[in-house]
Amino acid sequence: MTPHLLIFARHPELGRVKTRLAAGIGPEAALAVYRELLAHTWAVTEHLGVHKTVWLAEPPTGPLTMPDQWIGYEQLVQFPGDLGTKMQMAFSHAFSNSAAAAVIIGTDCPGITEALLQEAYAAFDTHEVVVGPAEDGGYYLLGMRELYMDLFLNKSWSTDSVLAHTLDDADRLGLRIKQLPVLRDIDDATDLAAWRSATER
Repeated sequence: MTPHLLIFARHPELGRVKTRLAAGIGPEAALAVYRELLAHTWAVTEHLGVHKTVWLAEPPTGPLTMPDQWIGYEQLVQFPGDLGTKMQMAFSHAFSNSAAAAVIIGTDCPGITEALLQEAYAAFDTHEVVVGPAEDGGYYLLGMRELYMDLFLNKSWSTDSVLAHTLDDADRLGLRIKQLPVLRDIDDATDLAAWRSATER
């Protein structure tokens, strides 16, 4: 049984990625940022000794595909439904394919590192759930040793209550929770400016 990594991503197509960011900097610049984040996600995951699946939000509209370096990753299209349903189905697919544990991430967090992902997998020796809190009240990473359906139910996705409600559910279920460092996703122009400023220091 091998641990699994589930990566939620989009094909890097103009006008179909980082729409909130595009509202502030324009679609061409937003696409460039997304390509940068996608490359970072690949770089920090390529050497992990786990089964890696890229769950794409939708098929490409034309001949565009994921960059060539992603060829070694299994690529599937996300199930329909809200974000909770999509994630729950991705975890369910992993565990039905003999995953020893599974971790899900997106492609919006430039602070995530290979070491942090290794820490997440190591935590399964002593914890049932691993979560990477995001500054906006959500999370950039969620991992579990088996499928806990309650973690995907009754959430107001993309709001600042998601992390708190997820932790409450895990606590109610008596699950041991490992929390990773708080990081910032790049969702809009303010996030981008903060990231650029931090990297220039």
